[in-house]
Amino acid sequence: MFYVYVLRSLKTGRRYVGQTNDLWRRFQEHESGMTESIKHQTPFAIERVELHADRIGAIKRERWLKSGVGREWLDDTNG
Repeated sequence: MFYVYVLRSLKTGRRYVGQTNDLWRRFQEHESGMTESIKHQTPFAIERVELHADRIGAIKRERWLKSGVGREWLDDTNG
């Protein structure tokens, strides 16, 4: 199983979209500042998680969520 996840920075309100095969490990990496590009935005809340059968499907969904249409959809879905 692969996960596509959306995090929301509790500090800045910005959103981060990613994919992984180990959601808990990846979340801990984000929280501990191991992800260089967003380490200044900790702490995070998990806003959305989707399961995918394979990595290819997860990557496609991640890319879509990062697109303009995907960002608009997330805005509408998450209020």
